[in-house]
Amino acid sequence: LMKVMALDVGDNRIGIALSDELQIIAQGVCTIERTGIKKDSGKILALIKENGCSTVVIGLPLRLNGSDSPQTEKVREFRTALENKLKSNAMPHVGIVYQDERFTTSMAEKVLISADLSRNKRKSVIDKQAAVIILQSYLDSISKREPE
Repeated sequence: LMKVMALDVGDNRIGIALSDELQIIAQGVCTIERTGIKKDSGKILALIKENGCSTVVIGLPLRLNGSDSPQTEKVREFRTALENKLKSNAMPHVGIVYQDERFTTSMAEKVLISADLSRNKRKSVIDKQAAVIILQSYLDSISKREPE
């Protein structure tokens, strides 16, 4: 098995989490400050290569009723840019999937508050924590599926 990477794509930052090789546990890795879709997707590509990831899970911020929000469109654009980067770098075998993330930021906030982190500290780790929650919910969903 290979590692799975999760992305929490925001306007200013991208939170990144990675699974272990067994795809059981999600861990926060880092946060990338956004500089532009080309550069950002390039940085993600480098991390995919470096960590030998087979799948990238992108949190999809839908509205509560399940419809697209303006942010959803930006996330879809980012996915397209990343897919193009993977193709042009001869890595089309890396799969990209969406994970519904409607409640992840508020869940991440609760986790961090219960860990008693100050507001400023929370700001600096919230994106990474959101990526962890996105990844963990994905990992839990694949472990529940019957093996093919």
